[in-house]
Amino acid sequence: MLICPGCQADRGWANELDRCGACESAALVCRLGEVECRDCGHTREAVRDDLVRAAARSAPEETGDRDLSAEVAAALSRVLSRGPAG
Repeated sequence: MLICPGCQADRGWANELDRCGACESAALVCRLGEVECRDCGHTREAVRDDLVRAAARSAPEETGDRDLSAEVAAALSRVLSRGPAG
């Protein structure tokens, strides 16, 4: 995630970030129903709120209520239909 310089100048901006339950790092990756810490490797099951926040961060231009399972199915279809790298 990129944070603009103006927001970085505001004290406490990092307090809003999700943290790893094991090491308190904010370097988290959410994918396929799991949240993984990039610093220590700790994983946990993603809860629906995590997935909604991750989708909103990756596609802020989309609005409205879209079915999360349809979004995941479409993403898997895109990835799996590419075939082997050439």
